[in-house]
Order: sequence, then structure tokens, then C-alpha cells
Amino acid sequence: MKLFESELRVVNIGLEAFRQGLSDAGVKSVQAQFKPPLSPEAGLFAKAAKKAGKIEKANRKALERILAAKPALVGMGVALDVIPGMRKDLILHAGPPITWARMCGPMRGGIMAALMYEGLAKDPKEAEKLAASGKIKYEPCHEHNAVGPMAGIISASMPVFMIKNEEHGNLAYATQNEGLGKVLRYGAYGPEVIERLKWMERTLYPTLKAAIESLGRIDLKTMVAQALHMGDEVHNRNRAGTSLFYRAIAPAVIKTCKDPETAARSLEFINGNDHFFLNLSMALSKASLDAGRNVKDSSVVVVMARNGTDFGVQLSGTGGKWFTGPAAVPDALYFPGYTKADANPD
Repeated sequence: MKLFESELRVVNIGLEAFRQGLSDAGVKSVQAQFKPPLSPEAGLFAKAAKKAGKIEKANRKALERILAAKPALVGMGVALDVIPGMRKDLILHAGPPITWARMCGPMRGGIMAALMYEGLAKDPKEAEKLAASGKIKYEPCHEHNAVGPMAGIISASMPVFMIKNEEHGNLAYATQNEGLGKVLRYGAYGPEVIERLKWMERTLYPTLKAAIESLGRIDLKTMVAQALHMGDEVHNRNRAGTSLFYRAIAPAVIKTCKDPETAARSLEFINGNDHFFLNLSMALSKASLDAGRNVKDSSVVVVMARNGTDFGVQLSGTGGKWFTGPAAVPDALYFPGYTKADANPD
């Protein structure tokens, strides 16, 4: 009964910073002294504690390299020509390594679209058969200095942006963003998907490539800083980033594109796709975080990626090793008639 007679207070479990925020706002609160139970590998904590000084020093070094990164858009190219290790029989995907047998539906659909786009299959049935045959190889984008949204599919003929970390010299790559609706990255493989991808390859790509070459470079780090102040978080909301990119690229497109109709359609495509900047923001993040790799003893996470089946991370101090676990189903807003039960893991 004392509970109902005493003054109400917020009980905070976890980070004490949350309780401090309540106190700053004048809300009375108490901090519960709770720690999650240690795992059977509790001995690892003792080992880590002995190296705390080395880890802290290494993390500072990795972070300094990441913060010093200067990502800039310096050009475009075809994946087969510019992405390290790219081959005609190779398809890159999001997340940690995965086999066709374990892939989720949307990723399989994206791969089927890529095979039809490449002319390796004439229809979905043929594409699915080829994808499962063992003749096509699958590797993570992150193992080839690349990134991609959702399914993250990159095949040999796809045009890619080239983002250079001008401070450290490393490059990162990403495809052009298709927009929303029925698109490859969501697993769609209908005729309209392939038609759009072909237009992006044959029309949008050469138009933007020429414009970027005329500019020499576009400073993406400054652009992201501006976009953040304008309300973007440069992943789910990219309206400001796309607008800033449009302002930077449009004059160059007008100057370098000889066909007014092509210039107009290319700029209309960017203007009508608020997510166009997404792929650029992912690639600039990749170029920045890769600079923090391979610092001995560092526990800084340089990759977080998922493929609809597994979620994986890579640490600065552990090279290319993946640490994986099951992908979770997002607790999100769904279209009318759909619930979390209908969702694919992220």
C-alpha cells in the first residue's frame, strides 16, 4: 500500500544519462541499480578489462581516422570496370555472406532482376533456376568496398558512383537510386523494373558521369552536414540531401548534355526521387568508416549490415571477420491490412 501513498517517481533502469535528463527537466526519478546477467563467456570480460588501456588508445586512433575522412564524389563507372574483384558471374549483396538457399524472398527477387537485367535470363523462371544452379557467385558488397540499400544488389553492368576519401585515398562504390515502389532493391523483377534500370544505364549514367567529370568533385561531407541541419538523417529522410545534390549537379548537366530532352528527363528523375541521395550517403559513410579499419586492438564497429536473414558487424581490430546473428523483424508502420506477421526480417 505504501506504493500508492508515496510520491510518484520515474524509475530508470539502464543508462543513468536518461535519469539525468529527467532531473534536468524537473522530473523526480530514481536510478535502479541493475545490470544484465553475464553470459557463460564471462571470462572474456576479464580479458578485455586487462586490455582496456590498449583498446581505448586504439579506439581513439580509429575514431580520429574516421572523423578526418573527406569523402567526395569524384566520378562514375561500370561495376565490372571499377569495383575491385568484380566479375560477370558475381553478384554483390547487402549484409554478411549468405547462400542462395538461405536468402530471403526480397533478396532472391533482386538477384533474379539483376540476372534478367544482365541478359543472363529471359524470364523470372529462368532467372531463379540460374540463381540456384551454382553458376552465379554471391559475395557481400562490403567485401568489395561497396554498399547498397535494402537487398544491396550490384551486378557487373550496373553504373556506380565512385566516392573517394581524399584524406586517406580509399574508394567506395554505390549504384544509382531507383526511387520507390516496384524496384530491384525491394525484390521486384517485373518488366518495368528492368526497363528503368536499362534507362538508368543508358541515359542517366552517361549524363551524370559527364556532369561530374566537368565539376571534378563534389564535397559530400559538407553536403551531409548541411542536410543534417535541414532535417535529414540521410537514410530514411533524404529530401534535403537530394535537393542539395540537385543544386550542385543541375548546372553541370545543362552545360554538358547536348540533348535538352535527356537533360530534362535526367533532372526530373532526380527531382522526383527524394531518396536519390541515399546511395551517396551510404557510400560516403563507407569511405569514411573504412578509414578506421585494421587498427590493432580497436573495438570500433566499422560495418553494420543485414540481408534479411542475418545481421552482421565488423570491427576495426578484427579485419574482415563477420560477427553475425539472426536479423530481427522491424516494429514499424505497415500498409493497411498488413501487420508485423507479414514482414520479412530486416
